[in-house]
Amino acid sequence: MGMNMEEAGGAAGTVRTVSRRLVRPSIGDAPPPEDIHLTPWDLRLISVDYIQKGLLLPAPPAGGDRLVSTLASSLARALRRYYHLAGRLAVEERGDGTVNVRLRCTGEGAELVHATAHGVAVADIAGSVYTPSSVVWALFPLNGVLGADAAVDSLPVLSAQVTELADGVFVGVSLNHSVGDGFVFWELFNTWSEINRGGGGAIRDLSEISARVHRRWFTDASPVPIPLPFSKLQHVVRRFDPPIMQECFFTFSAASVKELKARANDEMAGTATATISSLQALLAHLWRAVSRARRLPPGQETSYTLAVGCRGRVSGIPPGYMGNALVPAKASGTVGEVLGKGLGWTAWQLNRAVASFDEEAMREWLESWTREPQFRYFGSLMSGGAALITGSSPWFDVFGNDFGWGKPAAVRSGREGKMDGKATVYQGPERGGSMSLEVCISPDAMERLVADEEFMDAVRHG
Repeated sequence: MGMNMEEAGGAAGTVRTVSRRLVRPSIGDAPPPEDIHLTPWDLRLISVDYIQKGLLLPAPPAGGDRLVSTLASSLARALRRYYHLAGRLAVEERGDGTVNVRLRCTGEGAELVHATAHGVAVADIAGSVYTPSSVVWALFPLNGVLGADAAVDSLPVLSAQVTELADGVFVGVSLNHSVGDGFVFWELFNTWSEINRGGGGAIRDLSEISARVHRRWFTDASPVPIPLPFSKLQHVVRRFDPPIMQECFFTFSAASVKELKARANDEMAGTATATISSLQALLAHLWRAVSRARRLPPGQETSYTLAVGCRGRVSGIPPGYMGNALVPAKASGTVGEVLGKGLGWTAWQLNRAVASFDEEAMREWLESWTREPQFRYFGSLMSGGAALITGSSPWFDVFGNDFGWGKPAAVRSGREGKMDGKATVYQGPERGGSMSLEVCISPDAMERLVADEEFMDAVRHG
């Protein structure tokens, strides 16, 4: 299942695997096995790494086997609601030069790994804006495994690793991206922590399970299942070796975010026809600072791509939809414009990119995809160091994930999708409007970013 922990820890050599187990849904009358056919949104992500996000928690009253057995029990109960995440991707080679991929909901189980890293303290992970990547990445299971690998080798689509640290615990979760997006990921995490702390999460009947699993949403013209034009699924796989990057984690207080939003809207007063959001203002602040740090020439084209959720935005996709439901929105300008026209102008470009969402164009894209599938490769998203891309959302409930012995101290992510210009946004630890950004750029640019007073003033503010 990818590299083992000793390898994943790299030079740090700190993380040791104690045990692995499969956790099946704790269910009496199991739903009959079913197949969930995957949409273009799901299938295009079969070529990328698992989503990897995890929480740094205080030390629990009891550790070792007792801790892991308790977490296994609560995970089994959470999987009653998210039964499909205990399934496996299956490949059918059709003999006509095509394959199709489906999620088989047969309850084989999610993986739970128990590991130790007694030489690593909470402060080693979260005590600096600089992230010790070699240590943090080793706190996640299924490193380097792509969605297609899981289909070919029948690996779990969901795997969690509980690592006991010197003075805390890290719970890292890896979810196959072709099975769900960040919404699905945090729904599962929230339910697991709620059940573990005794908050219930009980399911009254099987109708609630089926309501949560949801059949995938297809356009009327889409074939189901969608044939992929390969004789073997392995042909979709391309490995990507990212360049050397520095990863840092910045938190902005609610007061700081509010100030950035007010500034952006004040600058655009009389020009903007809609309100610039808190997130758009914060990302514009980052875009400008990273453009300075990269020392790009004024005439250089730069872009910012962010994910726009389709739940509740597209008819037929319910708020609780369990598949992938995201489209990219891209804002562009020259470096000279981004730096010279101010925070408000830059935030307005992001605002307009989100507002340009076109349901008709999205449906056309989905239909054309079924005829000519195109897969996401992080290598092709590289831009020569001129672009930024942001995933996740500050509205996901990260710091409400109290497993019963104290709220999270920090959130961190694994190696998935890390490239020059990747910025992941999270709810901030104080919640209530605070936000955090996990930023990856080249080491020399990062050194300048951390020394950038205008950028860091907003980080330190409040």
